[in-house]
Formats: sequence, C-alpha cells, structure tokens
Amino acid sequence: MALILNLETSTKKCSVCLAENGRVISLEEINEGQFTHSEKLHLFIENVFLKSGLSMNRLDAVSVSKGPGSYTGLRIGVSAAKGLCFALDKPLIAIDTLEILAHAANAENYAFIVPMIDARRMEVYSAVFDQHYQKIRETEAEIIQADSYKAYLSKGRVLFLGDGAGKCAALLQHANAVFLPDLFPSANEMAPLSEARFLESGFENVAYFEPYYLKDFIAIRPRDFLTKK
Repeated sequence: MALILNLETSTKKCSVCLAENGRVISLEEINEGQFTHSEKLHLFIENVFLKSGLSMNRLDAVSVSKGPGSYTGLRIGVSAAKGLCFALDKPLIAIDTLEILAHAANAENYAFIVPMIDARRMEVYSAVFDQHYQKIRETEAEIIQADSYKAYLSKGRVLFLGDGAGKCAALLQHANAVFLPDLFPSANEMAPLSEARFLESGFENVAYFEPYYLKDFIAIRPRDFLTKK
C-alpha cells in the first residue's frame, strides 16, 4: 500500500492526482483545448498536496504517463516526475498512456477497447485491449483506413475512445463500432494502475528513463516564417 503522485500530460488535458492505496484522495485537472502544462502542472502538484493536507515527504513513489502522445506534453510530465524522484529519493513508475485511456471506459459491454490518441491528419496512436483490459495488440502509429479493425468489428462491439477516435468515425462505419471521442487520459485512472506497479516493484531507472514517443519529433515552422522573404 502506498501514497503515489500521478502525473498525466500526454494530451491537451493536464491531470494530477494524489492516491493512497490505489484510491484517489485529491485530483486537479483541466483541458482548455490547448497545451498549458508548463503553466499548470507544478501548480496542480502543489494543490493536490494542499487539498489533502499531506506532505510531499510522505510519498512512496511518483507515477507518470509514459506515452505515446504529445512530444512536448510528455517531456514536461516526465521531467517533473524525474525531478521529484531525484529531490525526494523516491522510485519512478511509468504507465502506458493508452492503458490509462482504456481504463476510462467501462469495458463490460464491449468485446474490444481501442484507445486512440490523435497524431496528425488521419494518423492515430492506438492499441487494442480486451474486455478485461488486457492488451491484445501492441501500440502502433497507424493511418486509419476504411478496412481498419474489420477483424475486431466482426467479432463483437468495439469501443473507440479518445481524441483520435472522432476523426475515425466517418471511415469506420460499422454496426459494432461505438465512439467516445471526448475522453482523455486522466491521472484519475492511473491510481489503481500505479498502485499495482508499486506492489510489483515495477520501477524505472530514474536517470535513464525517457518517454515513449513512438515517432520522432518533427518541428513545424510557423507559416509566416516560411513565406517571409
């Protein structure tokens, strides 16, 4: 049993929770439709401790969403987590972002769960989980096409969730397809997952741990810079 700080910054939602024994005791999160993690994350960390009345020194571990997701968001979250681990001499736990997102849904009514995080254009980061939240297809960066997931859709209801699911609805038209595009990964779902990792001593090497980007970062220059002479 442990007191764990959970950080989720892989998408536009900035989410922090303090959990004890796998149960959330304090939560701070916001999604303003843009990345505000550099402004909000450390404030949210302070707030969850203030609301709980507990000290950071009581922590047993720090948990962070490891990706895939936003390059910048992941960097901010992992940097904050590693800084706290070094300063407090606590272990680091890293949790698959798509696993976190999958647990945002009730799986009982579905044969498969497909969490999707928006990449760019028609590309998403995705994985496939069964109704017991066991990953049965590894994480991929894929371009969605009309015949994507037909093998799963033919076997039962499939829930597509996350900000990548909305842009796929027009292509993945099937009676067994259900879409929940407004769900984002949250530290709230990290609480039981990080507790389980803690009990298994599933810790990362703080010095060498890096986010799971899945794809290389590509910098895009502003349009006015490209057209400027």
